[in-house]
Amino acid sequence: MHDTPPIIDIPELHLLIAQGKPVVLIDATIDKVNQRIDSKDSVPELIPDSVFMDLEEKFSDHSNPLPHTMVDDATFEREARAMGINQDSILVIYDRWGIYSSPRAWWMFRSMGHENTFVLQGGLPAWKEQHLPVVSKHQSTRTIATGNFVVHPQPYFWKSKTDLLKGLEENDTTIIDARNANRYGGKSPEPRAGLRSGHIPSSHNLPFDEVLSGTRYKTVPELQKIFEPFIDDKSVVFSCGSGITAAIIALAAYQIGFDHLAIYDGSWAEWGADENLPIEKE
Repeated sequence: MHDTPPIIDIPELHLLIAQGKPVVLIDATIDKVNQRIDSKDSVPELIPDSVFMDLEEKFSDHSNPLPHTMVDDATFEREARAMGINQDSILVIYDRWGIYSSPRAWWMFRSMGHENTFVLQGGLPAWKEQHLPVVSKHQSTRTIATGNFVVHPQPYFWKSKTDLLKGLEENDTTIIDARNANRYGGKSPEPRAGLRSGHIPSSHNLPFDEVLSGTRYKTVPELQKIFEPFIDDKSVVFSCGSGITAAIIALAAYQIGFDHLAIYDGSWAEWGADENLPIEKE
């Protein structure tokens, strides 16, 4: 196990706040494919004093045609500072689904060297289950003092298609695909137009919802049993449709103590669109 697990629960969050620690609560919610978190007429329910991390717009590289691609270092630093994040901030990230996009935000901050970054177990649903108060608006960045956050990039957190091809050739990389079994097996079409069906050769399938129990992560013993068939002494790269749900299983692997983990940021949105890249189907 790592010295500091990446997942904390609500009592741990309350303790940090009670101790006067410099906690920054971050809502990193995004819509799911073909499913919106809020309807046009609904009022958002948010954890009080949280700031919004806009993964779709401000923290995605729109010069890249692929969805949700990681932004450059300077952009990340500027946008993190605009959220009021400092070098000593303790980041507690949640999403309104429970566990969906918060692990992606966690991975991004960790890849920029900010170790005091955590995901709130169960997110907003867990908060509401304890009948804790909710609000309808995030903290406005107009009223937040600009932070002094500085990026310290950790390039090994990310892999490219070139890295994966080399890893397959040298047989030193394990690739785990977080998409559902039908998409992995090429039995159902991809939700994004223009993509082939199937998976990266020699990759393993671990649908992201298998590491979850409803809106929460499963326990450490349960996760250890799940990952046992997949992870050995090779480096591990996680992939999915567009780099979001790959982070769910990457964080789960980190939670149970594994290192040498990376995310293939292009994921199937890139691999499935490139006719020059090999694929397999079941």
